Amino acid sequence: MSAGTYTPRPGAAPLPRMIAAQTALETRMLLRNGEQLLLTVIIPTLLLVLFSAVDIVDTGAGESVDFLAPGILALAVMSTAFTGQAIATGFERRYGVLKRLGASPLPRWALMTAKTLSVLVTEVLQIVLLTGIAFALGWSPEGNPLSVLLLLVLGTAAFSGLGLLMAGTLKAEATLAAANLVFLLLLVGGGVIVPLDKFPDAVQSVLGLLPVSALSEGLRDVLQHGASMPWAQAGILAVWAVLGLGAAAKFFRWE
Repeated sequence: MSAGTYTPRPGAAPLPRMIAAQTALETRMLLRNGEQLLLTVIIPTLLLVLFSAVDIVDTGAGESVDFLAPGILALAVMSTAFTGQAIATGFERRYGVLKRLGASPLPRWALMTAKTLSVLVTEVLQIVLLTGIAFALGWSPEGNPLSVLLLLVLGTAAFSGLGLLMAGTLKAEATLAAANLVFLLLLVGGGVIVPLDKFPDAVQSVLGLLPVSALSEGLRDVLQHGASMPWAQAGILAVWAVLGLGAAAKFFRWE
């Protein structure tokens, strides 16, 4: 045994390993939280099954699931990237978790990267589950998978920026109330379940600019109507992503 075999070697782990460990932790915390599980899995699943099986809303010609599945996928992205992330990050900020993590060897940008990767991992699980249920209900999607992927990434960036902006500027209790209220309002008026053409013409133009409307309508254009790439909806999501992430980076308060 040579001298120094048990000599401590203090120092931070490699950055990729720190990000991977933080991502795994964030994902476990997200999936173990009952309220977040309700938002990310149970509510979208129940809405998909209920409105596909029972003729409650007139979704136009064709099978109801063909209209509903893209909207429910958009709702799943919003529930994870916006509502769930805003609430979780808001309370982490209140309890000083973010302040302590900011003093650790993990850089703040790496912490935000880990949170974003955690959101993406959760969304993959959501999409696999919801897609499987939709297929069981008779869904027959069309279109280019790459277009779907681009829309989902843009939607995630847009909602993530807005969620972090809310969590980094409001008190935790206000974030909890506001995030849930926005979730309910966009569920009703974002084209997820109720088609936008059911609203008055003056309201449609405004609702169409919302990120959840752009994501649900874009996914519907591709998956239901076989469009190659809905550039108008993609552009709206890109603008929301730039504005949300830029504002979050500028105004986010760590304590």
